[in-house]
Amino acid sequence: MAAERSGRIGFIGLGVMGAPMARNLRKKFEQVCVYDCDRSRLSVFSPGEYRLADGAAQVAEESDVVVLSLPGSDSVRDVVLGSEGVSGHLAAGSVVIDTGTTEPSVSRSIAGELASRDIGFLDAPVSGGEKAAIEGTLSFMVGGGKDVFERCLPILRAMGSSVIRVGESGSGSVAKLVNNLIVGAEFAAIAEGFALAVKSGLDPGVLYEAIRGGWAQSKVLDVSTQAFLRRDFRPGGSVDIHWKDLGYALSLARNVDVPTPVTAIVHEIFKAARAGRKGRMAQPAIVMLWEELLNIRVGRQDEDE
Repeated sequence: MAAERSGRIGFIGLGVMGAPMARNLRKKFEQVCVYDCDRSRLSVFSPGEYRLADGAAQVAEESDVVVLSLPGSDSVRDVVLGSEGVSGHLAAGSVVIDTGTTEPSVSRSIAGELASRDIGFLDAPVSGGEKAAIEGTLSFMVGGGKDVFERCLPILRAMGSSVIRVGESGSGSVAKLVNNLIVGAEFAAIAEGFALAVKSGLDPGVLYEAIRGGWAQSKVLDVSTQAFLRRDFRPGGSVDIHWKDLGYALSLARNVDVPTPVTAIVHEIFKAARAGRKGRMAQPAIVMLWEELLNIRVGRQDEDE
């Protein structure tokens, strides 16, 4: 599809998720201005196709909508409201879209501050991982005003196949934390279950075929099993990031007085994996905790590490 001529898009944060998201925006929009504090990430973006910024302020000055893909609440707060942040350089009527996993209280605080400057804000975290980011099939769960949401739908749909507004500011962040606590529990249960199976003499590949058509079937089961069998724990998401997100979920649960005992246990499992120097690996790498404890290997025995 030809690029649309209306709208100037900025994109800050060109990591595993952000870089393919920015590329998908460029397929639909003629002007996309990109920036990352890691200058090496800019080197793969052609200056003939993208405007390459020297900082967040320049992105803001050259954009009507700025999309963020950043690692956490502190980064989002700094990039939006910091002394060199975008808020002081955006024109009235502009919009900031945060696609990362941010604490709901931070999302609401940023939304309020930007509203006082006549700037819109959407907390629009994504699910689907690196593959969906590349394919443009991410799922967005969006918090923010209805008018701002509808205005930004073409931008979100350029990056995702599912775009759902779940409520006002902060609601998207809540939805993402719920998503990630469920996913984290699945990763832990699958690692535990496959370790039990292998210790009991089952082949993990055969087990997967046996259970994949039943109630255990899920995207997390598919991703985990392929990681086990291929011994491929290269990150899309990582143990470090998921541990951080589970911590956000626990903080939210304390604030609203909701018991989350399963999430608390899963958070400790991810913490243990981080302590075992697996933080930069993909989430299925938590299976190594059981492998090391039980002296087993959950995967094909004839595969190379």
